[in-house]
Amino acid sequence: MMVRWLCAALRVRAKTDLLLVFLFAAGFAALPVFALLPSLWGFAAASAVSYVVDEALHVRAPQFVRRLAALQLDRTLRFAFRTLMLLALADRTGAPDRVLVAGLAVFGAHFTLVMLYSAVHHAISRRRVLPVAVRNLDMSGSGIEKPPPAYLYRRFLRKLLHLDLPAHVGLLVALAAGTWYPAVIGYALTAGSALAAVVALLIAFRRARRMPAKDEVIAEVNRQLGGYRPEVALYFSFAAVSRDFMYQVNMWIETLEQLDRRPLIILREQASFRYLSRTWIPVLCVPKADDLAELELPDVRVVLYPGNAGKNVHMLRVAEAKHVFIGHGDSDKLASSNRVSKVYDEIWVAGRAGRDRYQRVRHAISDGAIVEVGRPQLSSIRLHTEHVPGPLPVVLYAPTWEGWSDDDCHTSLIPMGVPLIEKLLAENVRIIYKPHPLTGRRSPEAAAADRAVRDLLGNDNERHESAHTRAQAQAALVVGTRLREIRARIDELAGRHSGDHTQQTRDSRVPDRGDTAEWHALHNEWHRLFWESHGPVRHQVILGQLPTLYACFNQADMLISDVSSVVADFVASLKPYVLTNAHDLPDDDFRAAYTTAGGAYLLDRDCTRLPEILRAVREPRHDPMAPLRHDFKEYVLGADRPTSMERFNTAVNTLADRAAAERGEYRADGDQQTVRELA
Repeated sequence: MMVRWLCAALRVRAKTDLLLVFLFAAGFAALPVFALLPSLWGFAAASAVSYVVDEALHVRAPQFVRRLAALQLDRTLRFAFRTLMLLALADRTGAPDRVLVAGLAVFGAHFTLVMLYSAVHHAISRRRVLPVAVRNLDMSGSGIEKPPPAYLYRRFLRKLLHLDLPAHVGLLVALAAGTWYPAVIGYALTAGSALAAVVALLIAFRRARRMPAKDEVIAEVNRQLGGYRPEVALYFSFAAVSRDFMYQVNMWIETLEQLDRRPLIILREQASFRYLSRTWIPVLCVPKADDLAELELPDVRVVLYPGNAGKNVHMLRVAEAKHVFIGHGDSDKLASSNRVSKVYDEIWVAGRAGRDRYQRVRHAISDGAIVEVGRPQLSSIRLHTEHVPGPLPVVLYAPTWEGWSDDDCHTSLIPMGVPLIEKLLAENVRIIYKPHPLTGRRSPEAAAADRAVRDLLGNDNERHESAHTRAQAQAALVVGTRLREIRARIDELAGRHSGDHTQQTRDSRVPDRGDTAEWHALHNEWHRLFWESHGPVRHQVILGQLPTLYACFNQADMLISDVSSVVADFVASLKPYVLTNAHDLPDDDFRAAYTTAGGAYLLDRDCTRLPEILRAVREPRHDPMAPLRHDFKEYVLGADRPTSMERFNTAVNTLADRAAAERGEYRADGDQQTVRELA
C-alpha cells in the first residue's frame, strides 16, 4: 500500500520507476557531500548515476519530470547544480586557479550559448507556425520551407546540455591524473561543439525567414478546397484534447468515407491532429477562430458535431449550412440529452430510445428536429450466434470514467470496482478489463481503484501461471515484434509521420485510396495475433487504442459496465450485459431512470447477484433477459433494415438538399429585392 501511495504521489507507474526516483535523489544529494569531503571517485560515481537516471526518468516517468519542473527543478537547473558541484570539488582538491577560472568561463559560455540557441530555436518555431495544418490536400505549391535538421531542432535542450560531458569528464580525469591537458581538451570540445551548434541553427534560421505569410497559406488552402468542393464537414473541438478524446472523431471516419457527398474534417486543437486515424478525407486543423472565418466553404451544406464544445459557436455562425449534433454514442448521460443541443438544426440519434431521451427534456428539443439514423460503426460487432465460447467464460469489465463533476459520475470503479473483480476471480472466469481512456483524470480515488484492479488481475495471472501459460507468455514476446511492425505500418498509413505540423502540411498530398484494403488487413492481422498470443485463459488489461473496444466485444461472453454509450453499442451483439447499480436503487426505479437498463441484468453494490447473473453465460437456457434484449436492440439502435449506413447517408442527402433549396430561395428573394430597388 505504501509503494502504491508513493507511486501516485511521485507520478510514477511501477516499482522500477520508484527505484529510479530514489537513485535520482540519492545521486544529486551525494554530489555536494562528495564535493566537500572531497572524494573524487565518490563524486564521479554520483555524477554518473545522476546523468543516467535523469535520462531514464525522462523516458520512463515523464510525469515525474514534469512535476520537478513545476517545482522549479527543471533540467537546466539540475545540470547547473552538477556543474557547480564539480567546480567545488576541483577547488577542494587543490586545482590551480587558471584551471578553475577557465572551467568557470567555459561552463558559463556553454550555458550562454544554450540560452542563445534556445532564443534562435524559439524564433524559428514562431516563424514555422501556420494558421492551418493540412492533411490529404495537395500543398506542394504552398512554399513552406523544410524544417531544420532533426538533430538540430528536436529535443535540442536535452542535446545541448549534454555537451557539457566532455568538460566534466576532462576535468575529472585531470583531477585524477594530476595533469591538466585532459581538462583543456574537454573545455575545448564543450565550447567548440556548443558554438558550432549555434552557428548551424543560425544558418537554418535564414531559411525559416522565407516561410510564406499567413494570408498566402490560407489562400493556397482555399484554392485546394475550391478544387475539392467539400459538401459535408465533421467539426470537432475539445478544450483538453488528446488521444483520449479523439475516439469521438475516429469512430465516424469510415462512415464519412462511405457518404455520397464529399466529406471534410475540421479540427480546432493541434494535439488532436496527431491522433487522427487513417483516412483519405481532407483534414484541416484551424486553432484560431479568425483563421477559420477565412476558409471558403461555399459548398458545405451539412456540418456534423460529435461533441458539444464552446468552440462549436465558431462554426455554427455559418448560416448557409445545416448543423447536426451526432454525438459519439448514445447513453443515458447528460451529454446524450443536453438542452444545449437546441442550437443545432437537427439531432441524430441511433433509435427510438434516443428520441425518447430527448423528449424527457421538456420544452427544449422539438420532436421534428430528431432523426433516427442508427449506429453505422457497429457493423463489425459479431452477433452472439457467431461467437465461439472459450474454455472459460469471458467477462468484459468496461467501466466509464468519473466525469467532469460528481453530478455526472457514473463510474463503478470507485464504489465497487475492486470487490467486483475479486468476486469475478472467485467465479473462475477470464476477465478483460478496459477502463475508459479518461479514468483517473479528475478523481484520485478512481485512479487508485484502477491501479488496484490491474494489480489484482496481474497477481492472479502470476498465481495461476503454468508451463502452458509461460509458453504463451513467451509466444506473446515473440509475436510482439510482428505486432510492433504492423502498428508502425498502421501509424504510417494514418499519416502519423515524424516532424511537426508544418512539415506534415508541407508534405501533404492527395492520398491514394487504394490502401484501404491494406489498412483493414493489417488491423485484422494485428487483432488475430494479439488474441492468439495471449491465449484463452489469461486476464487482459486493455489500455491502448488497439485492440479496439469492438474487438473486445467480440471476445467477450458478457459485458459489465456503467451508464455509458458502451452499453448501447454492446446491445448490437445480443449477448448478456450487466449494468452496475452502485447506489442500490430499487430495480424498477433504476430501469425507469436509465433507458439502457431495459435489457440488462442489474448488479448490486455488494455483487450478491453475480453468481446468478453468470448463469446466463454458463447455462444459456437460464438467460431470462434474452427475449428482452432482442426487442431492446431495435429500440436502442433502430431496425436492421435499411442498414444504419443507408439511413445515415439518406439523412445527410436529405438535409443537404434542403439546405441547398433554402439557399436557392434566399438568393432568388435577394435577386427580386435588387430588381425592385433598381426599378
